[in-house]
Amino acid sequence: MKIYNVTDPEFVPYGRVIEGAEVSQILKVLNEQTPLPEGTVYVPDFEPITSLDEAKRLSLTLFGGVPAQFGFCNGHNTKLNCLEYHRCSEFNLGTEDFILLLGLQQDIENNMYDTSKVKAFFCPAGVLVEVYATSLHYAPCHADASKGFKVLVVLSKGTNEARPDFENVYAEDKYLTAANKWLLAHEESSEAKNGAVVGLCGENIDIA
Repeated sequence: MKIYNVTDPEFVPYGRVIEGAEVSQILKVLNEQTPLPEGTVYVPDFEPITSLDEAKRLSLTLFGGVPAQFGFCNGHNTKLNCLEYHRCSEFNLGTEDFILLLGLQQDIENNMYDTSKVKAFFCPAGVLVEVYATSLHYAPCHADASKGFKVLVVLSKGTNEARPDFENVYAEDKYLTAANKWLLAHEESSEAKNGAVVGLCGENIDIA
């Protein structure tokens, strides 16, 4: 599949590049104090980053004073597997180049999303990007297998904590797998095998 750059006009419906942000200390901690597994690991809120002055300033800028959490998603990955969305934007920043596989929430039809509509976007190391709340996304993909990826994940505080306990009312409620996290799984994914609701049809994209 064609891989666009986050600076290309094709990225405009999905997000934007944040320019001028001070992120050197965040990148240093992300690079030196977080793991790089063969698979993927996600930590919603990583205190060594959250406590940085840079993170505190970004929280005010990116979320307008609403409490934010600074976590990470690290590892190696080439597959789509799932797509998720939140009721807030997500901000990403990598120590290495990485690739995002993205869709649009408005393209979900009859509670299913066709993966043929997914687009891939290359994000250069050190570039902070906003992924809009209406953009479907999941784990990053590495651009270089020898380097993997270490990607900052900034979200509204409490996102990805335990799913609230309530009786499903709306059709999308079945996709709520954690707080502020609606997940559409591909039938081939481990998430689906572990009980996540299948919401993707078509190929389980593998950029390898």
